[in-house]
Amino acid sequence: MAAPKPRSSRSTSLRDSMESEKLESTTSWDALEWTKVESVTRTVSHAYLDILLEAEQVVVEEYGVVLVNTDEAGTLIVTNYRILFLSEGTRDIIALGTIPLATIEKFSKTVAKIQSAPRHTDKSPSRRLLQVIGKDMRIIVFGFRPRTKQRRAVYDALVRCTKPTRIWDIYAFVSGPSKYSNTSPKVRLLNEYFRLLGRSSYCASMDMIEDGSYRISNELWRITDVNSTYSLCQSYPFALIIPKSISDQEVLQGSSFRARCRLPVISWCHPGTGAVLARSSQPLVGLMMNMRSNADEKLVAALCTQLASRGVARRKLYIADARPRKNALANGAMGGGSESSSHYFQSEIVFFGIDNIHAMRESFARLRDYLDTHGSTSSDGMSSFLRHGGWTWGGGNLSSMSASVSTLGDSGWLIHVQSVLAGSAWIAARIALESASVLVHCSDGWDRTTQLVSLANLLLDPYYRTFSGFQALVEKDWLAFGHPFSDRVGMPSLSGSGDMPFELSRQSSTGSFSSSPMRQTSGSFSSQAPSASHGQNNYSPIFLQWVDCVSQLLRMYPSAFEFSSAFLVDFLDCVLSCRFGNFLCNSEKERQQCGVYEACGCLWKYLADLRSSEERAHAHYNLFYDPLKHNGPLLPPAAALAPTLWPRFHLRWACAAEAQAGELDTQFRDMTVKFSELKKAKEVAEKKSRETATAVESLTAELRNEKQLRSTAMNLAKKASKESAAIKRAIEALGCKVHFASTGDCAVGIESNPTESQMKVSDGTVQHTEISDFSVSVTVMDDSVSRNPIGQVCEALCPLRTREGGCRWPDAGCAQLGSQFVGLKANFDAFDRLSIYDGYFQSE
Repeated sequence: MAAPKPRSSRSTSLRDSMESEKLESTTSWDALEWTKVESVTRTVSHAYLDILLEAEQVVVEEYGVVLVNTDEAGTLIVTNYRILFLSEGTRDIIALGTIPLATIEKFSKTVAKIQSAPRHTDKSPSRRLLQVIGKDMRIIVFGFRPRTKQRRAVYDALVRCTKPTRIWDIYAFVSGPSKYSNTSPKVRLLNEYFRLLGRSSYCASMDMIEDGSYRISNELWRITDVNSTYSLCQSYPFALIIPKSISDQEVLQGSSFRARCRLPVISWCHPGTGAVLARSSQPLVGLMMNMRSNADEKLVAALCTQLASRGVARRKLYIADARPRKNALANGAMGGGSESSSHYFQSEIVFFGIDNIHAMRESFARLRDYLDTHGSTSSDGMSSFLRHGGWTWGGGNLSSMSASVSTLGDSGWLIHVQSVLAGSAWIAARIALESASVLVHCSDGWDRTTQLVSLANLLLDPYYRTFSGFQALVEKDWLAFGHPFSDRVGMPSLSGSGDMPFELSRQSSTGSFSSSPMRQTSGSFSSQAPSASHGQNNYSPIFLQWVDCVSQLLRMYPSAFEFSSAFLVDFLDCVLSCRFGNFLCNSEKERQQCGVYEACGCLWKYLADLRSSEERAHAHYNLFYDPLKHNGPLLPPAAALAPTLWPRFHLRWACAAEAQAGELDTQFRDMTVKFSELKKAKEVAEKKSRETATAVESLTAELRNEKQLRSTAMNLAKKASKESAAIKRAIEALGCKVHFASTGDCAVGIESNPTESQMKVSDGTVQHTEISDFSVSVTVMDDSVSRNPIGQVCEALCPLRTREGGCRWPDAGCAQLGSQFVGLKANFDAFDRLSIYDGYFQSE
C-alpha cells in the first residue's frame, strides 16, 4: 500500500544540475528558442507542499516543459495522484495541463521535426513530445527540451503510476478517508428500499442488517435477504425487492435461467398504480429460443400483479431489450438470446437498438478527436505543426468548414445519447401513462440496462432530481447492481490483486461468450488474467454517457433539477479521478471485501462539503429549481429528445470561453451574485440611515432638554435677580453699601461700625478676616436654605444682638425689615410696595 517513492538522489541531483530554459510565450511552436539556456536556481519539491493533497507525493519534477496546446512554458510534476503543470512565471496551476492519473486513458511518446532551411534538414533538432489522452475529453501534448532525459523520466513515472497492478496502490487507499469518512452504503440502500415500499418510518442500521430484520414488505412487494452472502448473484446487492408472492426458493430456481444469475428484480415501483420497473440480464433461451424456465416465467408474471380490491384486468408487461435485434440473435447462438412473447403472458418484446460498449468507446474517441482538432486549444498547437496544415479550419475555406462540422455527426456520439434518451422516455411513458410494468435487460444487465433503468427512474420520480435522491439513484442502480466501474474506467479491481486469498474475476461484457458462457451456477466464476480487469478491451464511457443524458434532461427541464450542470461536471471528474473509493471495484461484494468504505474517502461527503461552504450560492445549486413546477414524471416528446453537445463538459478544454458563454445558469448566477451584492449594499446603507436617524433623534432630544434647562435657568436667574434687588434695597435701608459681584456674592459695607473686619457668608458659614475697611460678602442662598439672609447679616453685625439671639432694640428698622420679609420672597411685587416704617408702626 506504500505510495511510489520519489526518484533516487542521483536522478534528483541530475535534475537540479540541469540548466533551465526560459521560454517566452509565443503564438507558434516554431518561434520557441529551444537552445536558449539560462542558469537559474530552482526550488526543491517541498516548495509545492501547499498545492499537494493529503498523502500526495512528488515522483518526478521537470522544468522548462512546454504545454503545446497553449504554447505555455512551466514546470511538470508527476505525483502519485496526478500530473501537475505550473506556470513558469506565476507558479499557478494550469488546469488544462493538470490531470489525475486515473483520468488518463493512454499516453505515448512522439517526435516532431523542426522545420528549417533545406540544407540544414539533416541537422535540425527534433521536438520531444509526450501526448496524454484523457477520459474527460482532453488531449494534452507536452514538449521537452532536446538532448535531455526529461521526457523519459516523466514517461517512466507515468508507466509506474497510471496502471497500478494492485488495487491497494490507488491513491484513494493511500490517502485514506481523511475528513471525508464514509458511512455504510448498505444502510442507504435499505433506506431507499423502505421509501419505495412506502415504509419511510423505518430507519435502517447496521444492527438491522446483521440480524436480518430488514425483510419488510407491503401488500405487493417484499425485501428478501436471499443474496445476503452473495451466493445467489455475485454482482447483485445483498438485499433485493421481489414480488411478495414469490418465495426465496423460487428465486433461487429462476436465477439460473438468467445470464450471470442476474434474475428479474424490482428497481422502482409506482406508489399509486403498483406498476414496476424491473431489471435483469438476458435469458438463456439458446439459438432456437426453446429453452424455458417455469420459475423465471412465474417471477416475471408476478411483476404484473394487480391489487385484488381494484378489480382491474391484469396489467400489461413490456420486455425492453436494449440491444439491436441482430445482436440478440447472435447472443442466442452463444446460449443467450431474448424472451418469446408466447412464453410470457400478456407481454410485448421491444428492441431499443443501443450499441455495445465497444461502439460507445470508439464513438467517444472520435468525438474527442473532433473537438481537439477544431478547438481553440488544439493539442497540435495553433501552428498545426503535427498536421502541417493551416488554422483549425484547415485553411479557412467554406468547404473545409462544412466538412469539419459533419465530422461531429460522423462520431455518432449524439446519436447514441439520443438512443438512450428515447429508450428511457419510452419506458417512463409506459409506466406513467399505461400503468404497465417494464422489464429491462441487455446482455449482462449492467451497462445499457443500468443506463435505461436509472434514467427512467429520474424521469418518473422527482425525488431522484434532488441531491439526496440523485445519490440514492446512483448508489442503487449503478453501484449496488454491479456496474463494473473498475473495468469500464480502466482501473484494477480485486481480481488483479494477487495478495488476496482468492480471485474475483468476471467475464467482460463484450457480446461474445465462451462455450457455455451464461449458464454458470450461483457463486461460480470464470477466471481471467489479472490485467484483463482493467485492460483496454473493457474500458468504455458508459457512465459518462449516462451523465451526458442527465445533462440533456437538465437542459430541457431547467427548473426540474435541484443540482446544476456544474455539479454534474464536478461529480464526473471525481468519478474519473478515483480520488475516492465509492466507484472502485466492480460490485458491492468486491468493495466490501476490500474495505473500501472504511479505507477510502467518500465522494458524496466531499461534494456536500463543497456545497456547504457557500450554501445556496454555490455553483452546484440550480437557481432555476422549482420543485412545485415539476412534482410529477417528466415525459419529453420525441421531438424534444434531439441532443446537443454538453458545452460545460465537452468544450471546457477545447473551447474554454465558449463552454461558459452559452450557459444560461452561469449568466443567471452572475446576475444573482451582483443582485446579492447590491442587496447587501442596500442593507448596509439602510443600516447607516437608521443609525443616522437614531442619532438625529437623540440629538433632537438632547437639544430639547437643553432648551428646557436653559428656560429653567433663565427663570431661576430672573428670580434670583429679583431677590438680589430686594435684598439690596433692604440692606441699603440699613445704611449699608451693597455691591453684587458677577459670581453671585455681594459686598455689604456699614459705615457706622468702627470695627474693621470682614465676614464672608457662604452657605450659612461666616468667616472673619481683619481688614482696613468693614465689608461683608454675602452669598445668595438657594431657596432650599431655611435661614433668612437678613437674619444672618443681623446676627453677624448688629451690636444690639443678645447672646440668646434676641434683639435689644425691637423697634429697629432691621428687626422690622426681617419680620416683614421672612417668607415673602416669592412675591417681590408686594415686597416693593411695602414701607418699612409704615409696617413697623402699623397698629395691631
